[in-house]
Amino acid sequence: MAGRIPEKFIEDLVTRVDIVDVIDARVPLKKAGKDYKACCPFHEEKTPSFTVSPSKQFYPCFGCGEHGTAIGFLMNYDRMSFPEAVRELAARVGMEVPREAQPAESDSGAGSQRLLELLVQADTFYRLQLREHPEAGKATDYLKGRGLSGEVAADFGIGLAPAGWDNLLNAIGRDEDTHEAMVVAGLAVRKDTGGYYDRFRDRVMFPIHDYRGRIVGFGGRIIGKGEPKYLNSPETPVFHKGREVYGLFRARDAVRREQRVLVVEGYMDVVALTQFGIDYAVATLGTATTRDHLERLFRFTPEVVFAFDGDRAGRDAAWRALENVLPILSSGRQVSFLFLPDGEDPDSLVRKEGQEKFTERIRTAKPLGEYLIDALAQKVDLDRMDGRARLVDLAGPLIEKLPEGIFRQLLVDRLAEKSRVKAEKLSTLLGNMKPGASGSGGHRRRRPTGPAQKPTLMRHAIMLVLQHPQLAPSADLDEIKDLDIAGAPLLSEVIHLAAEIPQCTTGHLIERFRDTEHFGSIQKLAMWADPAAEAEEGKRDLETEFRDVLLRLRRQGIKDRLDNLHARELKDLSEAERQEIIKLNRLLADPATPESNPEKG
Repeated sequence: MAGRIPEKFIEDLVTRVDIVDVIDARVPLKKAGKDYKACCPFHEEKTPSFTVSPSKQFYPCFGCGEHGTAIGFLMNYDRMSFPEAVRELAARVGMEVPREAQPAESDSGAGSQRLLELLVQADTFYRLQLREHPEAGKATDYLKGRGLSGEVAADFGIGLAPAGWDNLLNAIGRDEDTHEAMVVAGLAVRKDTGGYYDRFRDRVMFPIHDYRGRIVGFGGRIIGKGEPKYLNSPETPVFHKGREVYGLFRARDAVRREQRVLVVEGYMDVVALTQFGIDYAVATLGTATTRDHLERLFRFTPEVVFAFDGDRAGRDAAWRALENVLPILSSGRQVSFLFLPDGEDPDSLVRKEGQEKFTERIRTAKPLGEYLIDALAQKVDLDRMDGRARLVDLAGPLIEKLPEGIFRQLLVDRLAEKSRVKAEKLSTLLGNMKPGASGSGGHRRRRPTGPAQKPTLMRHAIMLVLQHPQLAPSADLDEIKDLDIAGAPLLSEVIHLAAEIPQCTTGHLIERFRDTEHFGSIQKLAMWADPAAEAEEGKRDLETEFRDVLLRLRRQGIKDRLDNLHARELKDLSEAERQEIIKLNRLLADPATPESNPEKG
């Protein structure tokens, strides 16, 4: 099981957690018969297709195909890791994840909670030093020189890592184990010759919070001259640069209020913009904007505005952000690019212009579609036929990354205008949707919600047990194990687990198969719906249906064995095999008899 958390603990957790309560706290649900419904939080839609089943402890969206358990929902919606989601749900129902089962997050054995506690202690130390250290005046002078007020500095928790090699180590490092844990937390560095030293020295310190408000790392800005100018915590078990966004926890209410988030490059940019009333700014942490960053931001707002320096480095960073956002730019999401004058960054520019003018720049930022086409058009000669062809070649692969919908078609239309090719012809050339095919309202393309066609007998049997675990005790496991049919071992395992787990639900079974090769197939079968069967749900006799499917599987196994025997020359068959053919033919006429398993005859 992922994260070395015992399977029994996960079973108990799924039993005690109410998936309806978990999801309703984030996406308001409405009762719909025995289930609950809402517009899907994972794609834009007007008619609810997102269903939450309390009896199955499972949610599927029949519009976009997202599905899972309460654990899976937190992983998809809140972008948690598996251990984080388990801990969140366990805390919700008053359970404690067994400490010996915590993930092996470092060679030193320091668990996540210990690392988080050390980071809080470090934060307390850094704040205290900014107030009381003999050389704190150098740091406060620097902050005042950047125009920061004491209130804003305190609001962001800015502190000071004094000059010196072991200030923090001496303050919170009680023993060798603690020093090792500080290394794992990114607070200290192990010397090649033995011993340790503070990672952050002579720097103004900015605590970095995750989406839950926990301190997971730090950024340090050198005071005076020195390299590197900015130093971030390294990757640790609790801090991942490609996932965390500086200032998001603090700014999330403002982001929701403005329905917009401004993404800048530095801590000081975020702090300065906030001081000037632009409190919906966040920053990436010394790394390119990733899809994880973007997905997290889109959880809070439909519009992301990037602010980059106007130099080559800024434009390169903007292009990387554009490439990462294209695959997730479903209808209803907007992305724009703001390029600042040469030599300016948000911190310096907002001080020169003030809030009103800077806000106007944000409002007039260039939309992604215009930026994409215009940036590529600058690389070719549009007065030449081959130049226009080159523009299509450059834009085509980028447009293909976009989900189908109105925005993609409008971008094709814009490219057609620039390249002087008819939109219909260009759509065909790009393998794009035909004009007018976006009548779905621009929603994300509907993904299959299970097998593309009626499932095989084996999949039907597995699907029935997954969706209705109460059927498991009626199956004869010995007969199923002896079936020489693809999928029989998986069916046997699903039936065994469904019968073994107390009060088993679909959610229990799905979590049992997490981190196995069957996880994807299990999830698809768990949400597969037969329209005819759904229409007759109230009249459906599940036990008879299951018994019939198993009977047909036995017949299939018998026929397959007969076909194998008949494929050989009669003279090559042993006497036992000839007798087996007679017995199999008799069983094929009535496979429901006690002799139905040919291997038991």
